[in-house]
Amino acid sequence: MESGLKEKILGTELLPSQVVLFYLGQVGFILKYQGKYLMIDGYLSDYVDRNCSSDLVQWKRLYPSPIRPEELDFLDYVFCTHTHCDHADPDTLKAVASCSRKAVFMGCASVCGALKEYGIPADRICKIKADEEMLLEENIRVTGVPAAHEELHPDGEGGYEETGVLLTLGEKRIFHSGDCCPYDGLEQRIQNCDALILPVNGRDYYRTCIKNIIGCFDSVEAITIARHTNAGLLMPVHWDLYEVNSVNPGIFADAIHRLEPSLPYHIFVPGERYILA
Repeated sequence: MESGLKEKILGTELLPSQVVLFYLGQVGFILKYQGKYLMIDGYLSDYVDRNCSSDLVQWKRLYPSPIRPEELDFLDYVFCTHTHCDHADPDTLKAVASCSRKAVFMGCASVCGALKEYGIPADRICKIKADEEMLLEENIRVTGVPAAHEELHPDGEGGYEETGVLLTLGEKRIFHSGDCCPYDGLEQRIQNCDALILPVNGRDYYRTCIKNIIGCFDSVEAITIARHTNAGLLMPVHWDLYEVNSVNPGIFADAIHRLEPSLPYHIFVPGERYILA
């Protein structure tokens, strides 16, 4: 039985210049542009719950996935920003590889290694290099952007263990950082984006040092970067799926209205559609 979201994705009609984003939860999105479908960090199972919980930290999804990975037979490109299982989920990726024979799986060197371990054929895997633009289709380009989680981790091959994606879809520029914190040089790489998708679950000593939960932007940092880079829209994510690593979205809303009330932003609910016009 289909979820209903698949029908919504396939049935959404757009002008040639428009991009539509569908929120999958956590940091996951499906984008549609000129008949092409791209997924970023889709986590559509309970793999983390079953494999990463411990006596110290219990991972339990707060809501089900809005779509089953077996429904994603229409995907053209699948991006993973790093190898953490809520970003490069083995269950989701194996299912997509099986049902969508045309899908190309993309990520940095460490992600490519993980994809091969999941059994995805090498000829369907494409490496994204940091600070290099790659042409995917006539009007679709992707550039790898180093991500600091909580700091930069060079991979020894000229890249980074965590690498966000800057998508250029026609005239639209959309940056999805994956898990990331601010670092010198980030703002220069993502100037003038139409949309910034940033994780805004913050970080603190007890999560990082006691529970080994590595953090991301806090609200003030995300808002500041959006202002400094002249972003058209800020989309905060990574705060709603797991109670042990969440923050109240009211904190973000309060910060943006105090610090930058003119900055457009959008807070998603799972399965929601947003047309970037």
